[in-house]
Amino acid sequence: MIAVIVLVDFKPESKWWGFTRFVLGRWPLRNIPGLSFSKILGSGHEGGFGLKPSATRQGLFCLFEQEIQADQFLRHSKVVTAYRARAREFFSCKLQAYSCKGSWSGTSIPVEGNAPASGPIAALTRASIRPSKASAFWRNSPPAELSLAKAQGCLIAVGLGEAPVLRQATFSIWESVEAMNSYARTGAHMDAIKASLGGQHFSESMFVRFRPISPQGVWKGKVFA
Repeated sequence: MIAVIVLVDFKPESKWWGFTRFVLGRWPLRNIPGLSFSKILGSGHEGGFGLKPSATRQGLFCLFEQEIQADQFLRHSKVVTAYRARAREFFSCKLQAYSCKGSWSGTSIPVEGNAPASGPIAALTRASIRPSKASAFWRNSPPAELSLAKAQGCLIAVGLGEAPVLRQATFSIWESVEAMNSYARTGAHMDAIKASLGGQHFSESMFVRFRPISPQGVWKGKVFA
């Protein structure tokens, strides 16, 4: 199986069309061949990780049975065509998971192969935060967000979420496994992880590492080809 992530920053005149994606949910995706799992995701202000939502930025995460179906979706589907036509920035990437811990709405992503010996990797973390732990979780978020924005070797990072406050996700692409590990195991991010795990903040969580395949487009002014 192979995943796809799409990131969009809508043109100002199309932001209400973008809002309708949340209203419609997965309905426009109902007949996509090979699609086994999907999530419509909002984003924080300027694509960040805070509580203030973005009016124009959002994401789409999909899981397909075969890579050819993911290719057809990105190249020819009406869904992606509509996103592209209304975007001032559009980014997409296919993702092959090589490590997955946990689940997302009861779904765990199948893995294949080992970590790449060299080159970029991608990571997705997501969590359903217990309402009673939301305040404690968000106290640790700003320092971790700032350290991610400045992390050496981070090529792209975006805060995403299914719902405000309680269902959050982070997607990032790194120059190498070493760069990712250097960030993940030190500083504010490690402090946030320890606090979350020790405080049992999550009712469900998932951490996935991927080999990114054909990242392309533009995100926050950065061009991928």
